[in-house]
Amino acid sequence: MKRFAASIEYFGSNYSGWQKQKQTSNTIQEKIEEALSSIANEDIKIVCAGRTDAGVHAISQVIHFDTEAIRLKKAWIQGTNSLLPNDISINWIKNVDQSFNARFSALNRTYKYIVFNKTSNSIIHSNRATLVKEKLDIDIMNKASQFLIGENDFSSFRAAGCQSKTPMRNIKDIKIAKKKNTIIFEISANAFLFNMVRIIIGTLINFGANNLDPNLMKSILDSKDRKKASKTLDSSGLYFIGPEYPVEFKIPSPPKKRQIVPYI
Repeated sequence: MKRFAASIEYFGSNYSGWQKQKQTSNTIQEKIEEALSSIANEDIKIVCAGRTDAGVHAISQVIHFDTEAIRLKKAWIQGTNSLLPNDISINWIKNVDQSFNARFSALNRTYKYIVFNKTSNSIIHSNRATLVKEKLDIDIMNKASQFLIGENDFSSFRAAGCQSKTPMRNIKDIKIAKKKNTIIFEISANAFLFNMVRIIIGTLINFGANNLDPNLMKSILDSKDRKKASKTLDSSGLYFIGPEYPVEFKIPSPPKKRQIVPYI
């Protein structure tokens, strides 16, 4: 039995999220498992680095799977891609040690959220970025975001239905940058709660749009009350950039500098 790791890229707008579901077969996990199983000629089950919600995209979702099948790397990639929809694709695949686990071996995970900051929408950015018409103060949002850095109880930014046993998470970094009419939020943490990124970004946008005192962010965090934070933003602007692993596994780092939205 061999274990393989692979990187998956997908445009999530047409799917009901990553995870397989009883009520639908239209999930990214199911599409990939079906394609891999066909190439391997055996039943393949995959484990991912981080499950994404309906409408969320990924640049490098890392998975692992075990198989008895012997195939060339070219056959795994090209063969599987030929069976996948045109909005899901394998970037790379490699043989890894049995100790590697796409989920539990990950040290950090990085997301980017793309906001199109203009009074009118753009067809080019449709389903690829979220429209925010209000003028946003980048300086206020950056200052407010710093209160979220470190290991904290993120109950205020945790959606109902979250199944995590603990609300504790460690945010390593938050960056906010503007380029023309586009604002890019980048957030890295050891792991995330259900809808945590979209709630955090929604709260930061509320700060930037209404010129709130950045120090209020600490009060929201300390309250551990979801009602104190802002609305959950739309999933269309969210991209899972990918996980990072210990160097001994030799897993490629996520392509953080890659252009992910046209014309940005």
